[in-house]
Amino acid sequence: MAHDDDVPRIAVFLDYENLAIGAKDNLGAAFNFRPVADALAERGRVITRKAYADWSYFDDDRRMLTRHQVELIDIPQKMGGSRKNAADIKMAIDAIELALDKEYISTFVICTGDSDLSPLVQKLRELDRQVIGVGVRQSTSKLLPPACDEFMFYDNLVTDSDTAMGTTISKSDSKASRSRTKSEEMGSTPTDLALVTATLAGLSSSSGTVRASSLKRALLRKDPTFSEAELGFRNFSALLSSLASKGQIEVSGSGDPEVSLSGVSADEVDELLTNLLHEEAAVALTGLKTALRKRNPDFDERALGYRNFGSFLTAAEARGVIKITGKSDGRMVTSPKKKSR
Repeated sequence: MAHDDDVPRIAVFLDYENLAIGAKDNLGAAFNFRPVADALAERGRVITRKAYADWSYFDDDRRMLTRHQVELIDIPQKMGGSRKNAADIKMAIDAIELALDKEYISTFVICTGDSDLSPLVQKLRELDRQVIGVGVRQSTSKLLPPACDEFMFYDNLVTDSDTAMGTTISKSDSKASRSRTKSEEMGSTPTDLALVTATLAGLSSSSGTVRASSLKRALLRKDPTFSEAELGFRNFSALLSSLASKGQIEVSGSGDPEVSLSGVSADEVDELLTNLLHEEAAVALTGLKTALRKRNPDFDERALGYRNFGSFLTAAEARGVIKITGKSDGRMVTSPKKKSR
């Protein structure tokens, strides 16, 4: 398959100890690379993935990263603080060497919350590379995001099944993963129509106008086994036409048409939330999505342009439609004019 020269080539570097500890301490769950991989697939073609850590401390994570073709760079445990410094130095050297050696790599993704890597970010930008940062919100230094061209908080990337609703991923998850389908073991999302709308939502938020060809390439970057034929369509245009007939997307133009989400207007979503909270003094955050789907079985935040339910709630709270109080599993959602019980 020919590759579009305009598609960014991406290199990903993970300060894994920082990410793993940040996810566990602040989100109560193990770090999962899949939502990061999906977000990057919407931005371009990932050329290389490298993660740095003393892997004897993250044995359960090795399998997950290997499924995503991440190269594991081992930094053995040493006395004092030299181990952490060694990981940072090795990661910085590898990133700069790659930037100097591979001019076609246009984007570097530095996954960390550590401000010690800010000089690496600055040097990469001096070399005319775009730098995207990824980190857990509460464990990310305030100095790091402003140094990047773009910074994505891991908290906003995870889906409900990852950590967004406070679900803890235990060590037993690795045992369960062995019973999953082959596509799940490869780290890809299920091949269904929801993947199409979710990918379109991500592309729309990151690049604006989306062409059918760009959408198809992004789908294949997320899941190389994606096939519209397996979904019962003779070609990709037929799949898009089906989604458009159901009101989920809009397709305009011919040849390589522009594709956009139809979605539901913000007013309609606000009305759904307002009516629910008018009848209920407070709704547990963990049960809100279920409550919304009881009122509207077709509710799907991804079809509205949101990557996950957490992002949908953040936007609703910013609009003043809801108020979220409490912590962790005790969080409650109320109307801004009401007080939770």
